[in-house]
Amino acid sequence: MADLSTTFTGIRFKNPFLLSSAPPTESESNILRAFEAGWGGVVTKTIGLHPVVNVLGPKTKFLRADADSPHLSMKKRAGAALHSSWNWELISDKALDWWVPRLGRIKQAYPEHMLVASIMAGSGNDTELKHWQTLALACENEGCDALELNLSCPHMDRQDMGSNLGKDKELVSIVTKVVKEGSKIPVWAKLTPSTTDIVVEARGAFLGGADAISSSNTFTSLPLFDADTLEFEVHVDGLVSTGGLGGPAILPLSLAKMSQLTQAFPDKSFSGIGGISTFAHALNYVLLGCGTVQVCTAAMLDHAIGPNVIRALNDGLRLFLEKNADKGWTRVDDFVGLRRDRVVPQSRIRRPDEKAYHGGHETAEGYAAPEES
Repeated sequence: MADLSTTFTGIRFKNPFLLSSAPPTESESNILRAFEAGWGGVVTKTIGLHPVVNVLGPKTKFLRADADSPHLSMKKRAGAALHSSWNWELISDKALDWWVPRLGRIKQAYPEHMLVASIMAGSGNDTELKHWQTLALACENEGCDALELNLSCPHMDRQDMGSNLGKDKELVSIVTKVVKEGSKIPVWAKLTPSTTDIVVEARGAFLGGADAISSSNTFTSLPLFDADTLEFEVHVDGLVSTGGLGGPAILPLSLAKMSQLTQAFPDKSFSGIGGISTFAHALNYVLLGCGTVQVCTAAMLDHAIGPNVIRALNDGLRLFLEKNADKGWTRVDDFVGLRRDRVVPQSRIRRPDEKAYHGGHETAEGYAAPEES
């Protein structure tokens, strides 16, 4: 029989499908419902030491595309299909002292399900760095199975938090090291895609001792203007700030980031995030080298915690394993990274005239002369 379970960073998941740190995981009741629905793991909404206050009005909206025109809008209309999600929600508006007893109750109720605590603090001084340890220890003491460091939130004003921190390889390494020094459970670093070379920050995280990389968070973006009102489709008093784009639109973008990471660090562990709603989507990440995958937008649109989504993911994985049983595949680990080597530099893509390709150089720089070939 197909085995849906997987071991990732030393902990066993009933299946490789997790709810990512986002609105679906912002409360005890949602997390309990998610485990009941069958998710292999849940990453909590990011927990901070102090409470935050979110924007007035909608924090998450969904951008839709028409099937027969290039029209994009957040307005609901017949025949439109989901293009992406957009949010400018900050971390949990509940502070650590609110989360602590709830984390313990969740683990008591579902001890065999993996609970990953997403945490965030600053990094500008020693006091801020100690906040990371305070958060980590509190979550670990309540039974959390792993920690995910939020180094990637795309809408933080502070230069030492979120994606601002996540673009600095030295700070990424320092924060990871600080958390690892005081933790006994696995530590995952969640990186931002809004960087020049995500491999650089990943290297910093691994040097700091990260057990895995989660990639990637949403892409920094703005909502569209309404052509009739000339106002942003999401705004407060006519003003907007950058938010994060997620959902189907970012699937190919996130896969490109993941490919960079898994090729640079083929022996490391990765959790794939971005645009997943079906098993076929999740399979892309696994084939590129991910041991687990995380879902947000699809779950939000399915009774908030995705009961139908996780059922379809599990059924898809089961059918895939049964279909490929003749290959000896009985679990996810058997095909993780199987197609990672199919992503190659442009110079390796076959062309009608191989000798005419110079990679943008006037001469065949780096190529052997014809008589030496």
